Amino acid sequence: MASPVRVWLNRTYAENVFFMDQLRRNPADRAVEIHATHGDPDSPVLAAADTADLEPEGLSPAGYVEYALDQCARRGIDVFVPRLHQSAVVAHRAEFEAAGTVLLAPSARAVALFEDKVVAYEAVRAIGVPVPPWWRVRTADELVLAVEELEAGGDRACFKPASGAGGVGFRMVTRDSFSLAHLTGFPSPSVPLPLVVEALRAAEEPVDWLVMPRLEQPEVSVDCLTGPDDRVRLAVGRTKNGRRRGFTLHERWLAPARRIAEEFGLHHLSNVQFRMYGDRPVLMDVNTRPAGGLHQLALCGVNVPWAALRLALGDDPGELEPPFLGQDYAVVSGPRPLRPVSLPHQRADLPAPPVVPAPAAAPAPAAAPAPASSAPAGLS
Repeated sequence: MASPVRVWLNRTYAENVFFMDQLRRNPADRAVEIHATHGDPDSPVLAAADTADLEPEGLSPAGYVEYALDQCARRGIDVFVPRLHQSAVVAHRAEFEAAGTVLLAPSARAVALFEDKVVAYEAVRAIGVPVPPWWRVRTADELVLAVEELEAGGDRACFKPASGAGGVGFRMVTRDSFSLAHLTGFPSPSVPLPLVVEALRAAEEPVDWLVMPRLEQPEVSVDCLTGPDDRVRLAVGRTKNGRRRGFTLHERWLAPARRIAEEFGLHHLSNVQFRMYGDRPVLMDVNTRPAGGLHQLALCGVNVPWAALRLALGDDPGELEPPFLGQDYAVVSGPRPLRPVSLPHQRADLPAPPVVPAPAAAPAPAAAPAPASSAPAGLS
């Protein structure tokens, strides 16, 4: 009987409780034990895991890599799915492999490229994939110029951070004066241009924003599974149009997503997002991680997290295609249990993780005692 596969998800999105469920309900009936870490003790991923730890706060990227290597060694991790500090982690892939841990993450080149949306747009446009018009702005004057050029072409302007994820910082620009209309109903992402300009001019440091036209629906998120040989094994589009969700295998969406994944080394799981600009699809964003909605492909008869785990472990699933496309659906929230605040909490039937002995300390010279105020190594 095959030994359990030990998987670690670090500070990830709450939706990945479904990713974890699918790993356990795999068609091979292989035992999967999941370790999760997070900065929030109330994250549902901690409750869904077999073992869990709270992550230390304030670590630099280099410090986080040391923490991650220690976690992998102490927990016997076979596959690590990094989200937090992904760029720093994948840059040390060889060290994780030497410790017996495979990273389920793209190449360091791909992660670095897609961290900056402007650099990504330039690179993607160079291989012939359509992108919307865009401006990189850092000052109020640059913002006004970009907005005026977009509006002159009949577009509505929006902006977002040049680096970021999850829609954080996305705003649409309006020429309407601030009034009670902005304070009634639900909060809106629209902000009056004069208020944005005023805030920028009062800021002590420049911003780094991408200004572009407001793109139209449908939005299509193409989930890709790509091997380390740069060949896509699976590509399926998830469509979003208002509340309605669905699936597509139309090549107008899949072909450019495959090209991006294969050209730039988006190994393992990635998500390529498109929207409409006029009458054609254009790239909106590229995520170098599993999408929060990846589990929805189960409605098409495929278990993508399990296929990705197989690929990471060298068991190539080959080219995959969903046996059918699921019917349209809507996404609704539901309850998930939480753990007691006291962590770590471990499943009772799991053996304790191996203890890594600390190296023996050399005796300190009697003539040079350490000062009483010295901090322990790694805490200063």
